[in-house]
Amino acid sequence: MELIYAALLLHRSGKPINEENLKKVITAVGAQVDSAKIKAVVAALEGVDMEKAIKEAAIVSAAPVTHVAPAEHKKEEKKEEKKDDGQVMAGLGALFG
Repeated sequence: MELIYAALLLHRSGKPINEENLKKVITAVGAQVDSAKIKAVVAALEGVDMEKAIKEAAIVSAAPVTHVAPAEHKKEEKKEEKKDDGQVMAGLGALFG
């Protein structure tokens, strides 16, 4: 989670989100640096429009929560598997929200 916060901090300050900058932020707060996780986060965020992801995260987090009956829940799981970019952005929204 701290890597996502570090990436957001770098984005807000106008710095590139790369391995070197993420390591600096993580080290500055005294957390453990895990190079593999840093590489994974940098790779996952490559090409992502951060402003768009943040806006969509705000929309997703503001959406009302509804309870689904068990039979309906199975149908929704199948639908979610078919989503591509929307699901990825919603996942990022959960991290940022």
